[in-house]
Amino acid sequence: MSTDESELTAQITALGEQIKAAKAAGQPPTEWNETLQQMLRLKKEYQQLTGNEFGGKKEEHKKKEHVQEEGNEKNKEKRAAKAAAKAAREAEKQANRAAREAREREKRLQQTEAAENFGDKPLTQSQVVSETVWTELNQVTPALQGKNITVRGFVQTIRVVGKGVFCLLRSKMSTLQVVCFEGKSCSSAMIKYIGALPAESVVDVTGVVSCPETPIEAATQSLVELQVTSFHAVVKSQAALPFQMEDACQKVVDREADVGEYFEDAPEEVARGGVGRHLRLDYRWLDLRTPANQAIFRIESMVGQLFREYLVSQNFVEIHTPKIIGGASEGGSDVFTLDYFGRPACLAMSPQLHKQMTAACSGFERVFESGPVFRAEDSNTRRHLCEFTGLDLEMAIQEHYDEVLQVLCDLFVYIFDGINERCAVELERVREQYPFQNMKYLNPVLKLTYAEGCQLLRDAGIAQDDYEDLSTEHEKKLGDIVLQKYGTEFYFMDKYPLSVRPFYTMPDAENPKLSNSYDFFMRGQEILSGAQRIHEPNLLEERATAHGIDSKDIESYLQSFRHGAFPHGGGGIGLERVVMLFLNLPNIRQTSWFPRTPNRLAP
Repeated sequence: MSTDESELTAQITALGEQIKAAKAAGQPPTEWNETLQQMLRLKKEYQQLTGNEFGGKKEEHKKKEHVQEEGNEKNKEKRAAKAAAKAAREAEKQANRAAREAREREKRLQQTEAAENFGDKPLTQSQVVSETVWTELNQVTPALQGKNITVRGFVQTIRVVGKGVFCLLRSKMSTLQVVCFEGKSCSSAMIKYIGALPAESVVDVTGVVSCPETPIEAATQSLVELQVTSFHAVVKSQAALPFQMEDACQKVVDREADVGEYFEDAPEEVARGGVGRHLRLDYRWLDLRTPANQAIFRIESMVGQLFREYLVSQNFVEIHTPKIIGGASEGGSDVFTLDYFGRPACLAMSPQLHKQMTAACSGFERVFESGPVFRAEDSNTRRHLCEFTGLDLEMAIQEHYDEVLQVLCDLFVYIFDGINERCAVELERVREQYPFQNMKYLNPVLKLTYAEGCQLLRDAGIAQDDYEDLSTEHEKKLGDIVLQKYGTEFYFMDKYPLSVRPFYTMPDAENPKLSNSYDFFMRGQEILSGAQRIHEPNLLEERATAHGIDSKDIESYLQSFRHGAFPHGGGGIGLERVVMLFLNLPNIRQTSWFPRTPNRLAP
C-alpha cells in the first residue's frame, strides 16, 4: 500500500470513528455533518487513487466470482446433465400438449361429423336431386358384403342395448336389421336419437353391409345386416299406433272357418291372431304394410296382368263399360239405386249387357273388362262383398259354347302357372304368416256335368236334387269329394238348371230344364259363372219377362240384338275370390284392398 493510500485510509478511519462517537453521544447530525462530508471527500480521493471503493468491495466481488467460477467448473458436467434433462422434460411436455390438442380437435371434428350423420331431414319438396344411389331392401344380400349402401323404409322395431341400438327396417315385403354401436361413426347422441324414434317412421339409413355369424330370424334378409354410418328421419310417425306391426305380422295357427255367417266385430274375431280384423280394417293403410299383405296384393296384381296377357294374346279387346245403368243387369232387387238427374238408376251388378253388346252386336267379337261390380246383398259371410273387382270376358262362337269353355280353361291354367312361376317370393311371404298348401289343378281341366256333381253328393249321403241349386256347404263338400276322387281342387261343372241362371242364359236344346251354363270352382267355392247367351231378341225378351224384368228397363239392350248378333258366350270372374282361394285364405276381406260389406263403408 502506498503512503498516500495509507494516509487516506488512516484519515477516513479516524473521521469514521469521530462520526460513530458523535452518534453514540446522541449528537444531532448537524454536529457531525461536516465531519461526514470531509470523510466522503477523502473516500472519493481514495477511489481515484486506488481504483477501488474504500473498504475493499471490488476485491470481495472478484473473490466471489473466482469461487463461483471454480464451483461452476467443478459442476459443469452436472449442470449440463441437469439442463439436458430439463430440456427433455420440456420437450416431452410440449409433445404431450400437442397430442392432447390434436385429440381434442379430432374429437370435436368427429362430434361435428356425427351430428351431421343423424337427425330429421328437411321436408321433401322436390327442390334438389342428390347423387344418392338407393338400394332396395330385397337386394341387400351377402353379395354386397363390405359395400356402403343407402336404404329407405319404415322403422318396425327399435331395441337399445347398452351403447348400441338395433333397428328392424321394413320396405314392401322385405325386412333388414340395421345396427349402430357407439364409436367413430356413431356417437352416443346418434344412438339416443335412433332409440327415441317412433315406430313406423320413414327413415333413410346409410351403412356398410356385413354378414353376422348367426342368421337374423326376425328379418327376411337374414344373412346380412347394415352397420350404420348415417341415420335420418324422412317423416316421423306422429300418432300412437292402434296395434304393433309385430303383432300384425304374427303367424296364424288358429285358422278361422271359411263358411257360415261372419261379423268382423264379433268378440271372437276381434281377439283372433293378436290383432282383430275389425281393427285391421279400420286402419287398413297400416295393415297393408305387413309383408304378407304386400305379397297378397302383388299376387292379385299379377292375376290381373296374366288375365290381360292371355286374352290379348287370343285377340281379345279390352273394353270399359258404364257402372251407372238404368236397370238391374241380371234382374232381382240386389242393386244399389240412385237418383240420376231425377230418373231412377243403379250401379251395375256386372258389365254383362254391355259386354254382350260389344262382342256380339258391335262386331268386336272378343272383349274383356276388369272393373268394379256392385251387389247390394246383405250377406255377412266370409266370401261376399258389396263391391268387388270383376274380370269379365265375352266372345263370339262359331258352333258350340265349348269354344268359350276351352278359352276359360286355358286362361285359368295360364294364370295359375304364371303365379307359381312369377310370384315365388310373394307366395313364401304369404305362407310365412298364413300357411297353406299349393292348389292342385289339372291340365286339361276336369269337367263334370251338374248332374254328375249332384250324383257325387248323393253317393256321399248328401241329399241333392239335379234341379236344385247348390248351397255353399254342398259346394264345399263336393270340392272335398272331387279332390279325393280326381286329385284336383280346380274344376268346372256344365249344364246347370235353367231356373237358377240369369234371364239371358241359353236353354239346353235337349232338356228345357237345363241350360248351356257352367261354373268354375277352386277349393270347393265358385269363382266363375258363365254361359252361352241368348242372341235371338224374341227369345231374350221372353226370358226377361219370365224373370220379372220389364222390357222397358232393358230396351236398348234388347234393341241391340234386333240388328243382328253373333252367337256368343262368356263368364264373369271374381278377382278377390280367385286370389283368396289360390292362397287358401279363409276370408275375402283379406284380398280386398278396402272392403265394402253391409257393415263397412270406410276407410
